[in-house]
Amino acid sequence: MKNFSNIKVLALILAYSSFAMADHHASSKHDSQVKYISYSQIGNPADVLEVKTEASSALNSGEVRVKVLAAPINPSDLLQISGNYGVAAVLPARPGSEGVGRVTEVSPQVKNLKVGQLVLLAIGSTWAEEIVAPAEGFLPLPNLGTLSAEVIEQLAMSAVNPLTALLMLTSYGDIEEGQWIVQSAANSAVGGYVIQLAKQRGIKTVNIVRREGLADDLMAKGADVVLIDGPNLTAQIAKATNNASIMLALDPVGGDTYGRLANSLGYGGTLVTYGVLSGKPATLDTGKVIFNDTRLRGFWLYKWYQTATTEEMQAAFGQVIPLIANGTLKANIDSRYTVDQIKQAVTRAWEGGRNGKVLIVPNPL
Repeated sequence: MKNFSNIKVLALILAYSSFAMADHHASSKHDSQVKYISYSQIGNPADVLEVKTEASSALNSGEVRVKVLAAPINPSDLLQISGNYGVAAVLPARPGSEGVGRVTEVSPQVKNLKVGQLVLLAIGSTWAEEIVAPAEGFLPLPNLGTLSAEVIEQLAMSAVNPLTALLMLTSYGDIEEGQWIVQSAANSAVGGYVIQLAKQRGIKTVNIVRREGLADDLMAKGADVVLIDGPNLTAQIAKATNNASIMLALDPVGGDTYGRLANSLGYGGTLVTYGVLSGKPATLDTGKVIFNDTRLRGFWLYKWYQTATTEEMQAAFGQVIPLIANGTLKANIDSRYTVDQIKQAVTRAWEGGRNGKVLIVPNPL
């Protein structure tokens, strides 16, 4: 797994095109019809997304045809469609930032892919029944044996959330075995991956959620402490960890939660923010930041894909893919929808109260 020859290509294509490619396709045609999702204006995803049909394209030189098996709906997808993301879509656009598929046809010039092979979809535009694109847009998975539908679905989510969790856990200081970290939105996909990866490393986790009824699932993943967010959160964290010096906090929520996590850190600790799920500006006691030497950082996977070296990318994928394939690392799945059900799918993906990812499953697994 650590020797993918085209991992750099995967990363660059993900960085630039996974955030809704322009809506264009090869001009030559086949007789069969395929469905895909597109949008021509920015707005509420349930309002602006459309199901479209086109004739299946004949392959040009160097191209591959892939049947899409599963593709997740990530928060970044919805944010970009609604015009609230750091990278603007080129309209009209086809959304979908990652997924997994099976090769059904290759042009004669392609030597590294073969019919029947399982691939990660690095070309973007993954909310579709099939993708036709240059071979460099697909990352061939190693021979993993016969995979269950469950594992295939998990692999569809391997390029965004697991890497985000791994990189945040390992990039901001050396958190050693037995030490504590704290994270908000622990019931999110990223939060679940953080728990599982931390557990493997012997790192203890304080996991903050915003509603009751989530502790059992998080504890089953390996969480050490689960707390409900609130005004006295900092005191609860101190009590749960026996006043441990916490050196890393991860926050995708913002608002008051941001300041509470900052206040829970030990001297010189780092608070990493990677989202604003609350929709509210972060609150912060600047005096405590000064006197506690708190380091404030932001993490954006898009930028990591642009700047990481080939070796760094190989190392990251080399850690997460085998763990996903053997079932050690997984995310909850809330629901599955076809391409035709895209409006219901994005509505569900943007609802509160979920405990798992929403998947687009265009073809039978």
